[in-house]
Amino acid sequence: MHLIKSYKEFSRLSEYTHSLSLLLARIAVAYGFYEPAMMKWNDIHSVAEWFGAMGIPFPLLNAYMAATTETVGVVFLILGLLTRLISLPLIIIMVVAIVTVHLSNGFSAGSNGFEIPLYYMLFLFIFLSQGAGRFSLDHLIFDKKS
Repeated sequence: MHLIKSYKEFSRLSEYTHSLSLLLARIAVAYGFYEPAMMKWNDIHSVAEWFGAMGIPFPLLNAYMAATTETVGVVFLILGLLTRLISLPLIIIMVVAIVTVHLSNGFSAGSNGFEIPLYYMLFLFIFLSQGAGRFSLDHLIFDKKS
């Protein structure tokens, strides 16, 4: 009985880490999107050629769309702005990355498999379902109590 009571108290206290954990996760995921976004912007035409070679339609348009979405995603995730909304196109980018690049390499990140994009996708799904938490512009703008 003491174990149950202790665990319930531990769980109650752990609730205070909810917003901090969402903030740290948002920053980590944003950091993960930063380098690929900058790489795309640094040589967008090579990215478009690569997309075309993989059979992605309208490769230049899709290269710009991916680079823009990733860049906006970095900013919005760090700020916690429109977090649920930006999570959707970032999830789509991860699905496309898994299907076109990583799936054929298996699961392992060490083999350029789909492990890391899957983790990003799972974190983005958490942001979609849980929001950005208290430490965000979403909270300041949309969760203000009248």
